[in-house]
Amino acid sequence: MTRLGDSVQRASRLLAQDLSSDTTVERLLAETGSRRYLDLSDLPAKEQAALIGARAVEVLPSVGKLAEAIEAKQAEGKGLHVKLGIDPTAADVHLGHAVPVIILSRFQRMGHDVTLIIGDFTAKIGDPSGRTAERPALTDEDIARNLSGYQDQVRPFFDFENVSFRNNSDWLGEIGFARLITLLAQVPASALLQREDFRNRLAQGSGLTMSELIYPVAMALDSVELDCDIELGGVDQLLNMQMGRRLMELHGQRPQMIATMPLIEGTDGSGAKMSKSKDNYISLTAGADDVYGKVMSIPDRLTAPYLRAWTEWTDAEIDQAVARVEAKTLHPMDLKKVLAGEVVMALHGAEAAHSARAHFTAQFSKKSFADVETLPVVDVGEHGAEGIAAILTKVLEFTPSASAARRIAKQNGLRLVIEPAEGGEQHAVVLPEADALRPLAEVVPEKLNEAGVAGTVYLKAGRKIAQIEGL
Repeated sequence: MTRLGDSVQRASRLLAQDLSSDTTVERLLAETGSRRYLDLSDLPAKEQAALIGARAVEVLPSVGKLAEAIEAKQAEGKGLHVKLGIDPTAADVHLGHAVPVIILSRFQRMGHDVTLIIGDFTAKIGDPSGRTAERPALTDEDIARNLSGYQDQVRPFFDFENVSFRNNSDWLGEIGFARLITLLAQVPASALLQREDFRNRLAQGSGLTMSELIYPVAMALDSVELDCDIELGGVDQLLNMQMGRRLMELHGQRPQMIATMPLIEGTDGSGAKMSKSKDNYISLTAGADDVYGKVMSIPDRLTAPYLRAWTEWTDAEIDQAVARVEAKTLHPMDLKKVLAGEVVMALHGAEAAHSARAHFTAQFSKKSFADVETLPVVDVGEHGAEGIAAILTKVLEFTPSASAARRIAKQNGLRLVIEPAEGGEQHAVVLPEADALRPLAEVVPEKLNEAGVAGTVYLKAGRKIAQIEGL
């Protein structure tokens, strides 16, 4: 049996046990978390291809062809040449950006040759995929800073010491006008204009530059330069990667295979993909407690997709856990806590994952907030003149912006919670969006008077809680 097979057997036994138990969860996380570093080179070609295909939206031409290609390379004592391109267009990234890197890590641990294309040239054009407007131009300094941040943040999911780096400015920067015209003469304009995002922008009267129009050609030349066997990318990159196949054929090369990765839905459950602009993301630089809490805030239906995206669980293990939830022998919250532990462990280590689990349990499972020792405190005497949204953003750092705080209020997630001094049940007061903009010192006495309840007061925004003092 392979090393992965042994691990799956051990984890399957743990998944059948009580997942509300801290001890069981710690053992399970230790087992599944260690797979991020597991050598997968002993897997047969079909199992390697299946492991990639299980996490891809699509493998072109097929998972079977991928298995054949791996088997042929194994017979030669070689591995596939695998390519992933990144355009460092932002200084910080979120968990959604980690998905293709996790798959690239699997190829790496299977013994294949991995190349990471740094799009220092194409980043200046800007990938138009999914864009509704032109993207601002980037300088060399912007690109260098963004690349450094990307590597630091994605490092928990990928071994950057065992990868080849190539900057596409090395070849794209040398292409003369004559060669560019020759290349473009072989690419039908219809192939570039068939993109739905381009058609939408043109229909809406938005700008579309010629540089954006030929971006897929520039990206395709990366594949020609590397003569790679397979390229990874988000499903929104499919047309760009198919252009790579077209140009490779024109250059007499065997067209690359393609593996497209899913675009991950954001934490708010609205159906929109994870993005900073939607404020439905989990930052790779967030602290352990923050990451754990954000994972716990997702709708139950996202637990299985998130397990597939960010963990090394197999489909069989995920199906086993989901079946237990459906049979009501496993509470959805307990499975979600395991997922949260997996993500925190990947970013911050096992100890941080266990600590975040304990903190979350203490903070949200106890009947009294007074039992929680680590709640942040807001002093009315010091911050009473400030608006509640500003306090949530600048003082408590519960939300990334005042608008995010207002959205929580709009969704009835902003509350004052009063715990009577003599004991008894908590009394919660929902704060409407208008109250989020008012000074804390005005809102709290007013709401306490309306409620007619005395006691310790807490400010609750979503799942985050702070105690209010100085009343």
